Amino acid sequence: MRVHFIAIGGSIMHNLAITLKEKGYNVSGSDDSIYEPALSNLKEADLLPEENGWHPEKITKDINAVILGMHAKKDNPELLKAKELGLNIYSFPEYVYSQTTNKQRIVVAGSHGKTTVSSMIIHVLNYWNIDCDYLVGASLKGVKRPVKITDKAPVIILEGDEYLSSPLDDSPKFLHYKHHIGVITGIAWDHINVYPDYNEYEKQFEKFVESSPKAGVLVYSSDDKVLKKLIKRCTISGDVDVIPYDKLKSKVKDGKTIITAGSENTEVSTFGDHNLRNMSAAMEVCKRLNVSRDEFIEAIASFEGANMRMQLLADNGTTKVFRDFAHAPSKVQATVHAVANQYKSKLVACLELHTFSSLTASFLDQYSKTLKEADQAFVYFNPKVVEGKGLQSISADEVAAAFNQKNLKVFTSEKDLYNALSEIDYSKKNLLLMSSGRFNDMPIDDLVAKIS
Repeated sequence: MRVHFIAIGGSIMHNLAITLKEKGYNVSGSDDSIYEPALSNLKEADLLPEENGWHPEKITKDINAVILGMHAKKDNPELLKAKELGLNIYSFPEYVYSQTTNKQRIVVAGSHGKTTVSSMIIHVLNYWNIDCDYLVGASLKGVKRPVKITDKAPVIILEGDEYLSSPLDDSPKFLHYKHHIGVITGIAWDHINVYPDYNEYEKQFEKFVESSPKAGVLVYSSDDKVLKKLIKRCTISGDVDVIPYDKLKSKVKDGKTIITAGSENTEVSTFGDHNLRNMSAAMEVCKRLNVSRDEFIEAIASFEGANMRMQLLADNGTTKVFRDFAHAPSKVQATVHAVANQYKSKLVACLELHTFSSLTASFLDQYSKTLKEADQAFVYFNPKVVEGKGLQSISADEVAAAFNQKNLKVFTSEKDLYNALSEIDYSKKNLLLMSSGRFNDMPIDDLVAKIS
């Protein structure tokens, strides 16, 4: 089997390429730019292209499948050559489905929490030695890489993204997976570059719900009012088992979260109302895989979280530093609330606006009061990133007005942000860094070392 990846450097794309090579496939790929960790991972797997760029001469008749990444354009020279030769061209979710037709497919969708829920399910199944494949958007402790597709495992856990599947396919990725068990964690408008109308965004989740198969399962957050209304108005086959969930029962004692829902009280590392809901969603899925409530809680006690999902970078006894992937308004608010509610210390919260949505002037008001529970709040954005995305320029004053709170400072220079964060006296204060980016390569490790 010969497979070629156009835009092999993507987060999922490069991990899928490595997985297929491990299955014995002949794998090649191209990209115009490849960054870490994909660069090192591909090099280690001997899959790193000799040079960056697009090379139509790589596209030959003996290729069985061309997998097209979102980073490529419709006029990509390798894509045009593949079309000319009549080769089979797949988006990565289409190809993943073709590899998993004989498996039970669990698809975790939602505007927030899907990476964490997927990771929790994977962790619990691994804990009980239940063989599973998976595709998830972040690295997980104890798991070699975030994509695993074998011939043997009877079940696969798929993080289901609502974003477009490929430059040739504007349907959301999660529809291609054709779930047997579907999970929706909640709905909050995102990806306004492809869904500029909120109703169109919500419509994608209607399609997901209504694609639930006969005798399938649909698990959803009963705490999300928008989602509850959507479930009610959707046409769902009468024999689909529709299961609402709420957060697991717990208590916080001395800065520790203790689950009280099982037969015994169990301390867990993951905290916050949103993560207690994530646990509940994962538990409902695991029940369908013959893992009892008590078995789930025993296993989840050792779950340390997915990479950059409430990741603890440092703890010196009086100050904790967390890094989180939060970037959409609902995620930011939930993450800030979780840290503020968990600890008695004051909270310094720092958010980078990095995504297309967050840097769009008409969307900024969605962030109003999202940092209100922080004692000190910082927002950073890079004007060059705004320009690079082809967006209308925004000012620091506009951002400050949109967030609508007094204790907020806005920065457009990572050096100024670094200096401001470094000058804070962190005794009995915690720091929360939130971004789907890298703060323009601000030396976070140096900052953490100074604090701790």
